[in-house]
Amino acid sequence: MLTILFDGVAYGMLLFILAVGLAVTMGLMNFINLAHGAFAMAGGYITVLLMQRLDVPFLVCLPLAFLGTALLGAVLERTLYRPLYHKAHLDQVLFSIGLVFMAVATVDYFVGSTGQIIQLPAWLKGRTEIGSGAFMLGMGHYRLFIIAVCAALTIGLQYVLTRTRFGSRLRASVDDQHVAAGMGINVNIVFLSTFAFGSGLAGLGGALGAEVLGLDPSFPLKFMIYFLIVVAVGGTSSITGPLLAALLLGIADVAGKYYIPKLGAFIVYSLMILILIWRPQGLFVRKGGK
Repeated sequence: MLTILFDGVAYGMLLFILAVGLAVTMGLMNFINLAHGAFAMAGGYITVLLMQRLDVPFLVCLPLAFLGTALLGAVLERTLYRPLYHKAHLDQVLFSIGLVFMAVATVDYFVGSTGQIIQLPAWLKGRTEIGSGAFMLGMGHYRLFIIAVCAALTIGLQYVLTRTRFGSRLRASVDDQHVAAGMGINVNIVFLSTFAFGSGLAGLGGALGAEVLGLDPSFPLKFMIYFLIVVAVGGTSSITGPLLAALLLGIADVAGKYYIPKLGAFIVYSLMILILIWRPQGLFVRKGGK
């Protein structure tokens, strides 16, 4: 039971890092970016290709995956996304879904449709067991590494959004762009930085999740619904909501597949429905914004 709980927490933390960028673009920037999974796939493939073809160490690949997808996000935000900020949400959905299929076809053409394998360092492949019997806790070293990295990123992201001048400027830009611009805030730069950072987090999540979730060209389509569930259940106006939602869904998914494997993802969808009936706006909603 403790091992299942541990694996569920690790899976939930990974889902959070993968989905938090979508929570930022949907909640803080009011843009529905369903192509978010494509940035996660890009981070995974950057890691795989650097390790397989250039023998770059895994720990070096992680920041490179973040920087590579952040740069890609910045370029796309400036050229493709920015003109759609004030369009209808349906236009944003159709546009981002189109990008997903383009990304899937591009990766399939240049890299191939087979699943990719990441060779982790030896110190991340082991497993430590504590206790015995029903109270034995088996901790995979890589999952423990995921929890530590995601916890550090969560603390840092919460600090940036709530305690720094950039976070204040971002919240002001979201609440009223015209007033923020009149007070001297460069709204375009704020949104560009936010979108790039969210894309980088997706890429980092894809790099971390390639070994756990698998990696192939259909990655954005397979996990799009999980990203949306995390954001919908947690709410789009804070970091705490998606974090709690990701942990709940991760634990429910792992426990459901272990105890009731025939139901599959039914447990996750049932939990989502119950929470949204109870809290239609998500677990946490920030007051005062538009």
